[in-house]
Amino acid sequence: MKNTPGRRDFMRTAASLAAFTIVAPRAAFTYDANAKVSLGLIGCGGRGRWIGRLFQEFAPCKVTAIHDPFRFRTYQTGKDLDVPENRRFVGLDGYRELVALDDIDAVAIESPPCFHVDQAEAALNAGKHVYMAKPVAVDVAGCLRAVRLAKEHPDRCCWVDFQARVDPLYQEAIQRVRNGHIGFPVFGKTFYHCERLQRQAPPGSPGERLRNWVFDKALSGDIIVEQHIHVIDVTNWILNAHPLRAMGTGGRKGRVDVGDCWDHFIVAFEYPDGVRVDFSGLQCAVRFDADLCARVYGSEGTVDTHYGGPVRVASLKEEWPGGLTTNIYQEGAVTNIKNFCDTVAAGKAIQNMDVSVESNLTCILGRMAAYHQTAVTWDEMMADTTPIDLHLELEPEAIEVKP
Repeated sequence: MKNTPGRRDFMRTAASLAAFTIVAPRAAFTYDANAKVSLGLIGCGGRGRWIGRLFQEFAPCKVTAIHDPFRFRTYQTGKDLDVPENRRFVGLDGYRELVALDDIDAVAIESPPCFHVDQAEAALNAGKHVYMAKPVAVDVAGCLRAVRLAKEHPDRCCWVDFQARVDPLYQEAIQRVRNGHIGFPVFGKTFYHCERLQRQAPPGSPGERLRNWVFDKALSGDIIVEQHIHVIDVTNWILNAHPLRAMGTGGRKGRVDVGDCWDHFIVAFEYPDGVRVDFSGLQCAVRFDADLCARVYGSEGTVDTHYGGPVRVASLKEEWPGGLTTNIYQEGAVTNIKNFCDTVAAGKAIQNMDVSVESNLTCILGRMAAYHQTAVTWDEMMADTTPIDLHLELEPEAIEVKP
């Protein structure tokens, strides 16, 4: 943390709002029909099918190959996106056949987080650009691998789909913070409160654990890493730093019928210059109680941001009413998709791996502090580089399971 800005530096910092770099051009396009990017889709669950449709609807892109461990998912997605049967790959390692295709320009990784780094590595080593769902990884070892991979392939896009970072209202709010409208930061309150998710497979069914990956600690990273990263990322963005340490608690109480993930976390993060952030996250709220918020109180104002709600700045210097991010879930994804495909088409590359991993590691720090129910420093967290053992196998009959 020697290079972390102090309170006075905080108000002078002019960090890039989008947090990406553009690097040297390369030859673009192996798929020439209508000058579209040829995309391989890895992960054909609900979000994967949705992201594939957005790529084809809003960008110069055609999904030309797909992969999922389960055949029924590739069947449905293949029909939706008009992908030939001989370009639908199944099984845990089927993505290797996809990235080996010569006519694929890029891949979109929408699989469970435990697979992201392995799949990104295979794609990058095969010369493909990578568009990835958050989080990057489930453990420190995976995060460090992801950063190394991005640096080893500076001519490739390595883009993680954070919607808030490309939203105009969020960008304007952060710029006002950078311009000193809230003074120096004093305290933060961040929370991600949402309703429970529904399981995708009944107990004891083939492939149950993988189909219910969002409830599995090893496969998802737990809810603080897999889901709550959205608001924790915004907190880091506002403060332009990551925490020095964390203390936490939490557990399983409201949702105990599937998996081993916790359903609530409470973490106190300590950022540089004595700024403390109170974080809470849960997956058992009723819908009208759901809210995703990152708020920082400063010496001269407050920045208040809600994913899917108001984004605004109260200030002694200049009030900014902001606006509503009502459709940020799709609009942010579409912006990321357009930027990604336009950059590939231009023969350039954008990367946001460093900032994405920093937020990923912040969530891992909170998870570790909560699991141990003690204070954990950033350095202690970073020293724990033992990869999580997935203990995951997929029997051949599970591949053919019916929905």
